[in-house]
Amino acid sequence: MKGVVLVAVLAIALIGGCGTVLANPPLVPPVQYEQFCENQKVAGSGVVDVSTSIIDKKIALEYYNTMAGDGDLELDSENAYSQDPDKLKRNVSSVNGGNASGLNLYETTKMTYSGTTPLTGGKYLHSKAFYGGIGADVQEMYSVNEMEKDDTSFFASTTPYQPRDFRNVSPEKLIGKLKDAGRNTSQVEELMTADNGMYIPTHLIGIETKNSFNGTWGTDATWHKIFYKDIKAHEMFTGKFEAEKTIKFHENPVPDRIRAPCEGIDC
Repeated sequence: MKGVVLVAVLAIALIGGCGTVLANPPLVPPVQYEQFCENQKVAGSGVVDVSTSIIDKKIALEYYNTMAGDGDLELDSENAYSQDPDKLKRNVSSVNGGNASGLNLYETTKMTYSGTTPLTGGKYLHSKAFYGGIGADVQEMYSVNEMEKDDTSFFASTTPYQPRDFRNVSPEKLIGKLKDAGRNTSQVEELMTADNGMYIPTHLIGIETKNSFNGTWGTDATWHKIFYKDIKAHEMFTGKFEAEKTIKFHENPVPDRIRAPCEGIDC
């Protein structure tokens, strides 16, 4: 069985363009920010067991990436994480017009695999609503005897660490400025630009992937907000396929005012 799959899934909640939503403000990065980077190139034949996980409640991030198999492997990958998005500058084709953006997480993998034992693995990326994220998640999973893949994962949830007008506007004060900017998207973009000129595309979560495989491969994406939003996208393919796919969730970082129940009632 052979096929070609070209898919693009884009879910965007923009206060200025798609109506009123209960948007979350961007999270404020800690003063004592933390970073992690792993870069590797591997080529060989034998047992494969690779896993990376990053959980950070301060920026509402949950990330897992695992794979295991026994066969011929070539791997070139990078995992980069920074609570200070101003310093993690990367180009993603579907973000900011392909120009460099400031991110909190960036992962890229180029890989080829062939073996009688399937290479089994997956990737999970979640913006946790309980800690101030937007509640969206994307997942990729596979079990393949042959695969060539080139994919990228990206995530942003914070304000700039040092806003462009940092002498007058701290990250803590930026939330109020964003609320005042409201539907003025140019002003919002200016506020979400760091002093080094790097635009921070908060709130953002997504993956881009191009791959060909013999086996089973699929993706799941969900975005749920109680009482008013439920987005689900699922795909699974078994056989010989080529696939190119983008999944991206984005929410405008301008906070809406949420009225409390019975507001204005003396009781």
